[in-house]
Amino acid sequence: MKNQFYLHFPTMPKGTAQQKGYNRKTGRYFKKSKLTNAEHEFKVALIPHRPSNPSDKPIKLTVLFAFDTKNKKLWGQPKPTRPDTDNYLKLFKDCMSADKDGKNGFWLDDAQVWDERVIKVYAESASIMVRWEETDVSGMLEKIGNVDKAIKKAQRETE
Repeated sequence: MKNQFYLHFPTMPKGTAQQKGYNRKTGRYFKKSKLTNAEHEFKVALIPHRPSNPSDKPIKLTVLFAFDTKNKKLWGQPKPTRPDTDNYLKLFKDCMSADKDGKNGFWLDDAQVWDERVIKVYAESASIMVRWEETDVSGMLEKIGNVDKAIKKAQRETE
């Protein structure tokens, strides 16, 4: 089942999964306010789009982050600057994952996402396009098995 939706923001939430601090006195890590605020904004925006039950199947995910800019020449162009796609997507996927009690998420664990694509562009307004689908990988596993056989055959031939 394919699902697609858009989230709109006054400005793109600032913060990534890497923005944690360390308290030397207590020896514990803590979430910085930018990270906490971004998590809150994402989770609130995601509420109306959540399925009634989180998926337990493998997930294919595409996320397009459109960062607002006043420069019209940049609209639709790639955004090759911070935040890094991997850190920003990690935060967003964490917000889409179910709580520890297995509720309130799109899937139970973000480890279920086996195929992901992330795109960052400039746009007139801040928004996120999300497309996710549960997938059946049975046919793919057969293809992987064939690739494994071909690799082993090539290795034997070169020995």
